[in-house]
Amino acid sequence: MFSDPIKNIEQCGIQAGMEIADFGSGSGHYSIAAGRALISTGRVYAIDVQQELLTKLKNTATREGVYNVEVIWGDIEKIGGTKLRDNTIDLVFLSNILFQVEHKENVVKEVKRVLRAGGRVLVIDWTDSFGGLGPKPDMLFRKDSAVSLFEKNGFHLDREILAGAHHYGLIYKKL
Repeated sequence: MFSDPIKNIEQCGIQAGMEIADFGSGSGHYSIAAGRALISTGRVYAIDVQQELLTKLKNTATREGVYNVEVIWGDIEKIGGTKLRDNTIDLVFLSNILFQVEHKENVVKEVKRVLRAGGRVLVIDWTDSFGGLGPKPDMLFRKDSAVSLFEKNGFHLDREILAGAHHYGLIYKKL
């Protein structure tokens, strides 16, 4: 089974009124699932560098009656690039992003900047390439590398989650 956004966010303990950011939201599977989980309270900020994906995401959310998703054209690899204020977000999603970005350390620093004290980040990424799906083997960002990256940037591993047969899932807490 591949990674299921709905099952993954169910393991995050989303509560009414939370402020959530989906870094590298792409087509918005996590954003829309989180918007539904918030039950019209709180807000989801879907951030991506590809404007056409954000337009598609906003149209899909509106068509499906999920009105608490706000799209932001931004760059998660730059400090301040998400356009979110410091210490305002309760939960950040980084799903299938770390293997793609060049400036991984900046992404983690941007996560830390926007999270409130005690805020959490859900990290989902590929463990392997399966049947031509997922990144090429030399592009994988392994779990041990993710652990090292987050811990050296002031995060504490809260727990691992089941994220599918070809993915790892980690929830970190900002100290």
